[in-house]
Amino acid sequence: MFKSLSTSLIARGILAVITGIIALAWPSVTVLALVILFAVYAFMAAGLQAARAFSSREAGPVLGHLLLGLVDLAAGVIALAWPGPTALVLVLIVGVRAITAGLVEFSAASASGEPAGTRVMFILGGLVTVAFGVVLCARPGLGAITLALLFGLFNLIAGIWMLAQGIELRRTGKTLQQAHSPHQEKMAA
Repeated sequence: MFKSLSTSLIARGILAVITGIIALAWPSVTVLALVILFAVYAFMAAGLQAARAFSSREAGPVLGHLLLGLVDLAAGVIALAWPGPTALVLVLIVGVRAITAGLVEFSAASASGEPAGTRVMFILGGLVTVAFGVVLCARPGLGAITLALLFGLFNLIAGIWMLAQGIELRRTGKTLQQAHSPHQEKMAA
């Protein structure tokens, strides 16, 4: 058990470190890869909407699912045909979402019954999140590269952590296996 879990953590750690290095070395390629991933997602969503349309027994849902499928298909085609503008739109969506999340944190800070420390943390978190969203919306081109770099940094840190955990688990597993040998079971019986 220990070896398979440790091997899995080590393999995932290596892949995450490689992904992080690639994203940090070539952020524009990372942005393009994310746009392509979005296009693949849109095509898959279009296929699922078509399947739902043809499995429905009533005309209303059929038309609605077909229209949603066409929108998804168009989004995928647009993403592949114009990856630059698509990346900017995706960054703007992330920016607007960050601003919205920050405003929700502000409202959570005003909720009654919260201790002062919690309110301060909500306010600080809201300020950082809103500022991040504003920066992304103000400079979406730079924001796309920044998101790619953050993605790479996250993967690099997570990969190193997984590698360390896998190596430690492998070492701990060997120690536990040595401590629990069949010879000790015979002596106990």
